[in-house]
Amino acid sequence: MLYYAFKILISAVVIVAISEIAKRNTGFAALIAALPLTSLLAFVWLYVEGSPLSQIAGLSMQIFWLVLPSLLLFLLLPILLKQGMGFWLSLSLSAAATIGCYFIFFYLLRRMGVQL
Repeated sequence: MLYYAFKILISAVVIVAISEIAKRNTGFAALIAALPLTSLLAFVWLYVEGSPLSQIAGLSMQIFWLVLPSLLLFLLLPILLKQGMGFWLSLSLSAAATIGCYFIFFYLLRRMGVQL
């Protein structure tokens, strides 16, 4: 149980650090947030827990494919905010568009023979 608490603490520290850094320097916070810290932590946790390297490699490849549709959120959100839409509406529309993009992407990947 202590191990899980440690994993949660480390993960939470990363998220809090990014939000606190963003208050002072959005560029640096964006750099940290853009780093695949969540993925790196997942890889480390899996390795430490004794998962096979093939499982870690598979996770890495699946993350690669699933990062692509998520980029829509980061493109659409600032456009909607700059158009004067409120934060919650912009975030909701961006998230909904991203979810739609995921469904399309899953369909395309399956047609290409990529297994997720």
